[in-house]
Parts: sequence; structure tokens; C-alpha cells
Amino acid sequence: MNDPFTNAKEQLRSIADILNLDKSTLDYLSQPKKFIEISIPVKMDDGSIRVFTGYRSQYNDDRGPFKGGIRYHQDVTESEVRALSMWMTWKCAIADIPYGGGKGGIVVDPGTLSKNELERLSRGYIRAIYKDIGVDIDIPAPDVSTNGQVMAWMEDEYAVITGKQELGVVTGKPLDLGGSKGRESATGQGGVFVLEELVKRENLEQAKTSIAVQGFGNVGYFFAKLAEDSGFKVVAVSDSKGCIYNEKGLDIKKVMEHKSKTGAVKNFKGGKNIEREEILGLDVDVLVPSALENAIHKDNVNKIKAKYIIEMANGPVTPEAEKELIKNNVLIVPDVLANSGGVTVSYFEWVQNRQGYYWEESEVTAKLEQKIVNAFNLAYEEMIHLGVSFREAVYVLAVKKVLDRFKQRI
Repeated sequence: MNDPFTNAKEQLRSIADILNLDKSTLDYLSQPKKFIEISIPVKMDDGSIRVFTGYRSQYNDDRGPFKGGIRYHQDVTESEVRALSMWMTWKCAIADIPYGGGKGGIVVDPGTLSKNELERLSRGYIRAIYKDIGVDIDIPAPDVSTNGQVMAWMEDEYAVITGKQELGVVTGKPLDLGGSKGRESATGQGGVFVLEELVKRENLEQAKTSIAVQGFGNVGYFFAKLAEDSGFKVVAVSDSKGCIYNEKGLDIKKVMEHKSKTGAVKNFKGGKNIEREEILGLDVDVLVPSALENAIHKDNVNKIKAKYIIEMANGPVTPEAEKELIKNNVLIVPDVLANSGGVTVSYFEWVQNRQGYYWEESEVTAKLEQKIVNAFNLAYEEMIHLGVSFREAVYVLAVKKVLDRFKQRI
């Protein structure tokens, strides 16, 4: 399987010639500023002690504090965390928010832990890294298998250790603890704003544009639901247990109700069960990978029939697969733009925490739309101007922003 950090560095190298990056600059951009590996001893409910491995990659802070989520997953690796922190650097730059890139993770299957064990693990992580985070240093957030409750534990542990309640030390918190309205749906909402702009730019008919969404977690669900609400036809969704398809369109709210009851999307009465992998080969206009990295790779890329891919997951298309897709005239909206809605609203949450003044959801959504639509159109114009892929256009803009700030400071 492709190594995530190798993929991330290859994507960076692809625009080195366009920006005339010398070796020293490329080397500077190709490694995190600081990488932290920790051991977290946790007392389990049965009285035993288990030691978990955790990471925090602080990639680049030229544009502001490190920013990035913390994921709990049994397959978390050092390479993955490094790659995700690099992608966060470009994501914050293209979204034009004053952050650098960071990412964290713990090697754990959270489904095997009780709520109390999960809390002790979360608090242990913060105890291990609290000196390296802060409202002006590094601001964690939720990611895969973490949520507002985990952030609440982390914010509280930081307050206990430091003696200061700084709500902005983490984002993605529950509303009652300083969270922002609109945060839960922000990543999916941002992706739909991207979809709407793509349809305008490519002269597609919105009501006839068919969409398949791979991954039906928070991001995939909100993308599918909000796309349906906007008049698009979502014909297929998949999760880890299966896939459902209806060429006339699925009722996404009812699909989620079914999944909540049964634990899976399969066997939904309003759709036909198909094999999970078949979603990649469906004859749809837009394919939306919303699960984990490397979903589309050299061994399945030839199945793709969609002419547009919107990357709602991080790193779902390997560089090798992307080359094949571009040869076939597939336009890929890259992850660092497509799923930047989450970090953008995290930034809004941080601003609200620091002001002590909170916005209505309509204001959050309007500000998000303005940010992401502007970023999309700048990148689309750059793609046409340079005659490069959409990803290369986004990277050119993002890397240039980071380097402009870097050069001003040295």
C-alpha cells in the first residue's frame, strides 16, 4: 500500500518546477518542524495498565499556530500523521486562515474501550503534550473516531494542568463548552459549496448531476444530505459494511435513520445492495471518496467512470492513480480545498472563543461559503492559467502563501 508521507511529498515535488523551488526550500517544506512520539499509560477498567502510542506532528507554523485534528485508529502510523500535518499546512493556506499545519493520532481501536477508558486515554494524551500546545502554539481538533466529548475532556485536562481555562486550546468542542454553531456539518457543507461551484464552472445541470459518496460517517453523511437538499441526485453511498444504489436517488435522511438502527447502510429498502468496492465503478458524474487514504489506487483506478472526483477524505487518490485519472480527463478537486470547511469553521470557533462573542449558524455558514467559494475560484482560474491539474493549481497557491510568509520572517 502506498506510504502516505511519500505520497504527500510527491505531490509537493510535482509543483517544485512551477514555483522554481530550489533544493533547500524543498527540503524545508518536506519535513515537520517538530514531531512528537509519546507513550500513554492508561489504567483499564479491570485494573490492568495498557500503554498506547501517540503522535503529534507540528509541520509548519509560518502562517500561524499549528492546527490539526487528533485521530484514534488502530492503523495510525507515524507516516500517516506526518502526511496529514503537511496537508493541513496547505489546507489552511488555501483557505486563507492564519494557521499552520499539524496533526495527531493514537494507535488504538476506540471501539474496544469503555467510555471511562477513552476519557483516561484522552486526558493522558494531553498530559503528555500540554507543553507543546496552546491557543497561540498548536490547536488540536477532532478527527477520525474523536468528537466533541473527547475535545471537552482534553480542554478540561489542559485547564486542570495549567490552572487556566483557555477554551480556544482545542476546537470542535460541544456548543455548551464554547463550540461553534455549524461545526458538525462544516466539512460536508464546505464540500457542497465546492460541488455547486464546480457545476457552474463545468456547465453541468445540477438536477441531473449524479453523485456517489464513498464513506458515510460524519463527512460523507453531511455532504450527501446537503447535496440532496441543494437539488443534486445522490445515487449511491457506502460504508465499511456495504453499499446501496438507486439510480433515481436515495433519501439520505432515511438512509441515516436506517444506519442508526442497524449499524450499516446495506439492506436499506429504498436502495439496492451492491458490493462495497462497486461504488468506485458506478456510472456517475461525481465520485466523492469520504473515507480514509488510498481508496483509489493503481489496482482499481481503471474502474472509475466518473468525470469528477471531490476528495472529501484526506489523500484518497494515490499520485499513481491520479496520473491515470488525469490522462482520462477526470477533474479532481483535491482534499486540501474540498474538505477545508472543517478547519475553516474551527478557525471561526477559535476566533469566537477569543472574543467571547458567538455567532449564529447563518453567519458561520455565510462566512464559510465566502471563504471556500473564493478559494475554489482562485484555484480554478490558476488551473486554467497555468495549464496544470487542479491539485497542482491549489498547491501552487498554497505553497506560495507559506513561502511568502517564511521569506518575510528570515
